[in-house]
Amino acid sequence: MSELEKQVEKVVGELLDPETGLSFAEMHLIQSVKEIEPGTVQVDFIPSSPYCPIAIRLAMDIKRKAKNVPGVKKAIVHCHGHIMEESINKTVNQG
Repeated sequence: MSELEKQVEKVVGELLDPETGLSFAEMHLIQSVKEIEPGTVQVDFIPSSPYCPIAIRLAMDIKRKAKNVPGVKKAIVHCHGHIMEESINKTVNQG
């Protein structure tokens, strides 16, 4: 794992789930962090439920936090295991 990947994983892992008060790291929501090209990271996560009503908010929070890590130019977030994952991924990563 590159240093940038480690930094992003640490930062997004510190996000708190508003329903449980636990960090994303404690809940094991972050599946992987990969630097897919220099300065571009992809974060894969699984919400706590396939029907999680705030999955898009969680994905946006992950993207915002990842983009604030020095050295990250672009962050791509993929939600997995959610009934609306295709829509969430399209919305979060547009533009």
